Amino acid sequence: MKPLNKILKCPYQTMISGIKTDSREVNEGDLFIATKGFFVDHSNYIGEAIKNGAKAVVTDRDYEATIPILKRKDLRRALVNACINFFDYQNNINLIGVTGTDGKTTTAFILSELLNEKDNTAYMGTNGIKYKNQVTKINNTTPPTEKLYDYLSGLEKNGCKNCVLEVSSESLLHKRVSSFRFRYVIYTNITEDHLNIHKNIDSYIKAKMSLTKLLEKDGIIISNGDDIVQERLREIKKNQVITYGKSSQCDFRILNIVEKENKTYFDIKKENEIYHIESPYLGEYNVYNLTACFIVCYLEKMNIVRVIEKIKGLGSVPGRGEVLSFSNDYKIVLDYAHTYHSIESLIKCFKKKAKNLIVVTGAAGGREKEKRARIGKLLLEQCNLVIFTMDDPRFERVDSIIDDMLKESNKTNYLRIIDRKKAIKRALSIAKKNDYVLIIGKGRDSYMAIEDRYEDYSDYEVIKSYFLK
Repeated sequence: MKPLNKILKCPYQTMISGIKTDSREVNEGDLFIATKGFFVDHSNYIGEAIKNGAKAVVTDRDYEATIPILKRKDLRRALVNACINFFDYQNNINLIGVTGTDGKTTTAFILSELLNEKDNTAYMGTNGIKYKNQVTKINNTTPPTEKLYDYLSGLEKNGCKNCVLEVSSESLLHKRVSSFRFRYVIYTNITEDHLNIHKNIDSYIKAKMSLTKLLEKDGIIISNGDDIVQERLREIKKNQVITYGKSSQCDFRILNIVEKENKTYFDIKKENEIYHIESPYLGEYNVYNLTACFIVCYLEKMNIVRVIEKIKGLGSVPGRGEVLSFSNDYKIVLDYAHTYHSIESLIKCFKKKAKNLIVVTGAAGGREKEKRARIGKLLLEQCNLVIFTMDDPRFERVDSIIDDMLKESNKTNYLRIIDRKKAIKRALSIAKKNDYVLIIGKGRDSYMAIEDRYEDYSDYEVIKSYFLK
């Protein structure tokens, strides 16, 4: 706890136990900072925050209360200053930001594992916070500013030297990471996504590009040279960009990709050196993800022979192309894929291995309706059977979402099973020897978003229960 006048300039010595910007999360003793978002003004919830136990409030409007009310014009600056003073974060952690439409979780997770060979390294993103084999769940891919300071301060006190952080476009739009500086920024790719928030592709790309402004003075951008992102980066930070990809123009060139049953072999060429990589991950998209990770290790002057050996033994990334071993007859793959590009890449990877490809999928409610029909058509044309079901429907009817996914195809190789548990169990009951069952869209999520509720739900647990019945 700290007195308020040690957190922000004011005459009050009220003891503060925490900082919150969401009134629903306020606990007894917290300082509530009523920031403004694109869709909500948290000053409208000052009363709720006080009711929940807030001992002081920062807002940009006049408000009468029996507790201290600090009026500030720049709420974002007030939030950052309060976090710096309250959490005592000393900026001793090297931050590595990973952004892009697809591949953020896989790249960030793998890189944290590789960097642990050199220094204590944490992962923070969709799969939670992983540090020293301890995993903590978090609610956002990139946490709000006050939580970032809280988490990083805790990691710093526990000896963490690097943190590989997934940086979402929404977090950049809301300036959650604007007060931090990054040693490396990795761009995986950019395709259309989150247009319900960004409205158009140019705004989405602009949000992604804003991460380049948060580089340390000598920071490095590591960019997919085969992606459209490269054109924008060349204009912005040409001298600080290192590229990777198949193109002969890339600084780290990917060559000779060969996929086997459970492994992928490929080469990385840097000038006159060629590094032979054996990867436990399938799919060309994972070759790109691994190459980005390799570059960071190379720039950090790690022992490359040991890095290559470490890559061989890496474990699966939870919920990302995760091949589950419950069945001896057919393969089950759990994946978070929900964009057209990620689903296309996943199907391309596993279709050539499967006798029959069975997919369980849906589309999230309240998100881009425009992509549903295109994804539905892709699945119906490329898979033997598609089972359409719910996937975080929120306030939309699942049947209506499925109707949208069927609009552009006349194919009939599908089932409509609203209940996701029943859909998954049906797929598993249908699968035969050498088939692949792809269960996509949720990955290792532990909830189902229905209306304004987050109900406990896990694809993995449903699969597990089917085989343990």
